[in-house]
Amino acid sequence: MYKRILIAVDGSDTSKLALNEALALAKAQQSQLRIVHVVDAATLFVSDNFYVDVAKLEAALVEAGKKILAESLAAAEKAGIHAETRLAENENLNARVADMIVQDAKAWPAELIVVGTHGRRGLSHLFMGSVAEGVLRIAPVPVLLIRSK
Repeated sequence: MYKRILIAVDGSDTSKLALNEALALAKAQQSQLRIVHVVDAATLFVSDNFYVDVAKLEAALVEAGKKILAESLAAAEKAGIHAETRLAENENLNARVADMIVQDAKAWPAELIVVGTHGRRGLSHLFMGSVAEGVLRIAPVPVLLIRSK
């Protein structure tokens, strides 16, 4: 049914649940799998009260993203799934992580996007937003949301 599945990972427990679901789908449907992690440099900020070496912080975020992708790829290989990975760096302050995921899904092109959702509500949802909700709103293909436990 879905021959090209894109899974967005961020290293969280919910993301790992979503990865496991994507692996199961890819195995059952003999699908190609693309694992994407977005490094969101737009979340970095500098305050007048302290100095932040933004370049070092960005480098740390990239290294953390590479580690998340390596762990996800290892899980795919353990499950007998061939997968490719992509580290997407969001350097545009106007772009959202959801935009980056959907942009990659279109370019690849994915037939299904799998993403974890933390199920936040109320003020935490208002202030933090939801990457999953953003993907769901703008994706041109079906989106499978995996809720946290």
